[in-house]
Amino acid sequence: MATVTIRNLEKRFGDVRAVDGIDLSVEEREFLVLLGPSGCGKTTLLRMIAGLERQTRGDILIGGQVVNDLPPRARKIAMVFQSYALYPHMTVRDNIAFPLKAQGVEKASIPERVERAAAMFGIELFLNRKPRELSGGERQRVALARAVVREPTLFLLDEPLSNLDAKLRTLARDELKQFQRRIGTTTIYVTHDQIEAMGLGDRIVVMCGGKVRQVGSPQEVYDNPADTFVAGFLGSPPMNLLRGDDCTVGFRPERFLPLAVHESREELVPLWFRVNRVEDLGSDRLLYGTLHDTFPNERVIVNLPFTVHFPVVAGGVYEFAIKEKDIKFFDKATGRRTEPRRFWAKR
Repeated sequence: MATVTIRNLEKRFGDVRAVDGIDLSVEEREFLVLLGPSGCGKTTLLRMIAGLERQTRGDILIGGQVVNDLPPRARKIAMVFQSYALYPHMTVRDNIAFPLKAQGVEKASIPERVERAAAMFGIELFLNRKPRELSGGERQRVALARAVVREPTLFLLDEPLSNLDAKLRTLARDELKQFQRRIGTTTIYVTHDQIEAMGLGDRIVVMCGGKVRQVGSPQEVYDNPADTFVAGFLGSPPMNLLRGDDCTVGFRPERFLPLAVHESREELVPLWFRVNRVEDLGSDRLLYGTLHDTFPNERVIVNLPFTVHFPVVAGGVYEFAIKEKDIKFFDKATGRRTEPRRFWAKR
């Protein structure tokens, strides 16, 4: 187990700054998720921590030791990529044992360590199979077992679940989180999937354009986004962002409910909502429309859970409301979140 410290880290490819002056600390035993769209620099950052990419500037410390010049093997890390990269001609047993043999581990101890790693992921029955005989989820577990068998101090995962179907991803996410809690290895996980980030991370690092936009717990990042990028990137559907006269106003789709549904009328902001389209998803309903009088040209999405029995039809206008504390305000020029204000009272 180890801490990771990143100091003013930068990576340039010509004139492009893939990673642009990042400072970051990862605590021992923490599960930290790097979240962002394609090209934001999250994988480049992970590869620099692993020693697979040389930084242009800055320092990387693992366990308090500067590792800038150490090769990957000397950093005591294990990495699992999006492509599992299993050796097709080897059995599962041999795939898991391969890094131990490459390190020159005593032969007598290898079988026990392989069995122990396989047991962690429930793949003991597959040890004599070849990768082609396994499902995608099983191959993913073999890749994780092969990484764990080295007993690393740091676990680096680069979108390891992206090749699985939706059902397998949900199951694998639960297995992965339970495994990390069980062994307590410090873990850094890269993904563009916000559901994975919210479900796995102790903290989330939201990245864009090579920079860190916000670091915080999943609930903190979701409830109090630092800027309009974070607000729009997290959430499905994302936060509604409406451009006012002097600021941008935001609120989550599930917080904007029919006025009659709210148990208390205190500190509510009532607004008329014109529904243009209703999308029934079974567990909830998505309502697409506009704020009838306030923002007639701005699209608004409402997420009504199935427990809210409120009749809604396309073309109708209904009185909805949101709690004043759930309204966020952002600077129009910078996009950064600002202090709450009495925006609605002025309209």
